[in-house]
Amino acid sequence: MINLFWQTLKVAPFIIAASLLTANSASAQSISADKESVNQTLEQINNYQTQSQDGSLSQVTNVNQLRDVSPTDWAYEALRSLVDRYGCIAGFPNQTYRGNEPLSRYEFAAGLNSCLNQIERLIASSEAVNQEDLDTINRLNQEFEAELATLGGRVDELEGRTATLEDQQFSTTTKLNGEAIFSLADSFGGGVEDVDDSEPDVETTLSSRVRLNLDSSFFGEDRLRTRLEAANITDFGEATGTDSARLGYDENNENTFEINELHYRFPVTEKVTGWVGTTGLDSDDIFSVSNPVLESSGSGALSRFNRRNPVVLRGQGEGAGAGVNVDVIEDKVTLSALYLADDGNASSAAEGEGIFNGSNSAGAQIELTPIENLELAATYIRAYDNSLASDYSGGTTSGLASNVFEGSRTTANKFGLGATYNVGERFVLAGFGGYAGVTALDTENGDGDNASGDVWTWGANVSILDLVKEGSNLTLGGGQLPRFSSSDVADDYSGDDASASYLVEALYQFPLNDNISITPGAYVVLNANHDSTNDPTYVGVLRTTFKF
Repeated sequence: MINLFWQTLKVAPFIIAASLLTANSASAQSISADKESVNQTLEQINNYQTQSQDGSLSQVTNVNQLRDVSPTDWAYEALRSLVDRYGCIAGFPNQTYRGNEPLSRYEFAAGLNSCLNQIERLIASSEAVNQEDLDTINRLNQEFEAELATLGGRVDELEGRTATLEDQQFSTTTKLNGEAIFSLADSFGGGVEDVDDSEPDVETTLSSRVRLNLDSSFFGEDRLRTRLEAANITDFGEATGTDSARLGYDENNENTFEINELHYRFPVTEKVTGWVGTTGLDSDDIFSVSNPVLESSGSGALSRFNRRNPVVLRGQGEGAGAGVNVDVIEDKVTLSALYLADDGNASSAAEGEGIFNGSNSAGAQIELTPIENLELAATYIRAYDNSLASDYSGGTTSGLASNVFEGSRTTANKFGLGATYNVGERFVLAGFGGYAGVTALDTENGDGDNASGDVWTWGANVSILDLVKEGSNLTLGGGQLPRFSSSDVADDYSGDDASASYLVEALYQFPLNDNISITPGAYVVLNANHDSTNDPTYVGVLRTTFKF
């Protein structure tokens, strides 16, 4: 019996090795690869950290206890045999085996310990280990001795690299990711009448924007984002006389790093997610944009207008505040709400600042997926603007169309609709519409009531995905820029359909690799500032985006 006990101890590691190698062959292959990158190593560390939150491994007495193991799996019979004969398989507390995931040293040790304990129990109860199995394991040991030795050496090497990375990593809770944009752009044509009757003198520019995001997580599903930004991207609105020509990623702080975002996202329950922020928390962070291909400033639309609905998802009262997302029906219905303010950190009551007295927005959105591939969103926002130069165009047009009731505080009821439809896997159709009913608090019309007016906008785009190369997209989009109409404004400014401003854009995003993409494209503004006497303004762009 003693000899049998020692013989069993010698072969026990190979029992567990055989079972783990059977169920995790993909993992063994990944460990034995010579050209594993540092990023892959970090990913394995993260996988282990995530798995370790589930708890330690627990003994399985029946293979059917494992929710992710089915009779159709190629290793099912091997697992069932090991469980039935020796009870020598350990699963995770959530009743999963994770047979296709990488195997860590800690998991190997846990499985080995489980097997040794089971063998000791069999010996203690005078039950013998099947001699045929021992002979098979001895034969396998001899046949795979070289491979097992190589595998052990490479696992030791991986463990050493992991330890080095853990010792030298920036933080155990924070990940650094960044984006750098090089922008080559120029504007042609134009000649905005209220600025200059001649064509604007705009030079070709080469500028940049760099963002560094520090994303911290304290219990797995939350995220504290701290963004540093430095940029010197040209504002084409100043150069051409119309904000309609602005780039979708223009920022200029003279390349000085500043914190332009600081907000925290956290789960309240499984279906409720909360947001709170002091800087850079905007409505598009909390609400659905319904424009997935074009919404990103680094890889989306080149123009400011086409990125998202400018009336509803830009403008008054953004920066500091709170929001919430509620998953009412999973993958079907989501409700969101927010309250945001411009000057939440200011305390001058005389100037109407602070989280409640300054310019602010309060609103809600319902997002629906009535059928597969179709997403709809309806948004309402109540806005207050005390800037005395209310811009309900979201910085996408200039002149009276932008500065609604200049010199007066305003309120507005803003409504927006958005839709996205995926046609198969290659085509995406998206569109939006926006309306704002604006009321001036300090200006009266001829009847003694507060002056009022309306702002309208709409846009649509179509994208062809994976054209020429996976990850690329060819997009054509455009629409009517926000147009203000009111009979209460001096000179009876109401505009008409013939003078409405339109923007049309075409771009092609091409990924050179996973980290670098180039986006050539152009857009044209027709009837700039809703004035049919203005010539078309053209903007050509070559944007190169680096992500790391």
